[in-house]
Amino acid sequence: MSTVLKNFDTWKQFLGERVKHAERSGLSEETISHLAYEIGSFLDEKVDPQNASNRALKELWDVGNEEERKTIARLMVKLAKENA
Repeated sequence: MSTVLKNFDTWKQFLGERVKHAERSGLSEETISHLAYEIGSFLDEKVDPQNASNRALKELWDVGNEEERKTIARLMVKLAKENA
């Protein structure tokens, strides 16, 4: 996993593949976005960003309220889908 976190393009592709798999498994976009929010919360607490792009996302996450963080999660899902 650490290799995936070091390169933002690799991270987006990794996420995109997981989103596509979740969709094929029948998860709704709302469920996927909720999971993205939960994963974002976990990463914020447990993982030190490995690149400037992830650092910027963490800083946005840190200053956002819950609703703004949910928006970031939804946007990351959209971005990931485009990069799968």
